[in-house]
Amino acid sequence: MPIYLRKTRPVPKRPGRNVKPSEQSTKEPAANNIQQLGQVQVPQLESSLHTISIIGQIEGHMVLPPQNKTTKYEHIIPQLVAVEQNPKIEGLLIILNTVGGDVEAGLAIAEIIDTLTKPTVSLVLGGGHSIGVPVAVSSDYSFISETATMTIHPIRLSGFLIGVPQTYEYLDKMQDRVIRFVVNHSSVTEQKFRELMFNSGQLARDIGTVLVGKDAVDVGLVKEVGGLGQAVARLKELVEKRKAETAGVS
Repeated sequence: MPIYLRKTRPVPKRPGRNVKPSEQSTKEPAANNIQQLGQVQVPQLESSLHTISIIGQIEGHMVLPPQNKTTKYEHIIPQLVAVEQNPKIEGLLIILNTVGGDVEAGLAIAEIIDTLTKPTVSLVLGGGHSIGVPVAVSSDYSFISETATMTIHPIRLSGFLIGVPQTYEYLDKMQDRVIRFVVNHSSVTEQKFRELMFNSGQLARDIGTVLVGKDAVDVGLVKEVGGLGQAVARLKELVEKRKAETAGVS
């Protein structure tokens, strides 16, 4: 009696089948990097220096529209606390490219950076305007790139009418807090800073002053003109200095 062999259909390959786990695990992060960062692979480096970037507008108690590029202060503050508590982190680099934002949120970030026990260096790239100025000067050492700008202007409530004296007094006290913080953490004098803040000759529809690169250094607001390489090198120097002081005390 003849024997007939039944033909079987080939099993279609499913996505991810016959792929080694190691190959699959390396492809997924690469795809994520392309989507999120626009590059195939991000260089990984174990470093004792941590970087925090403050980009766009500093978002505080009010949620900004979704089309705005923002840095939420409730995201930055836990990072700063973690930097202080993590023994593996020896120094902090703060990179700023911000138009300003919520005054109290910006001051909160600046006050925490100022009270960190670990060395800190700030670098202004593009711009460090408005409440970004106290954040820039809150570090142990500050840099600004040659073409970066810093706008100094009075505190204002955009779109609101100051209808009662109490509101004006509150804004005036908040402005004094900003001035006091900047003066205490930089080489600029209070008289000079107020002069820059209330200058009426530079901005068409507002009062204030725009400082570009070396101008911010000349008035004593920022320590030095430089870029990323100089900022990292300076931070490493501060870390080594702190290690030497700690060893000498112990």
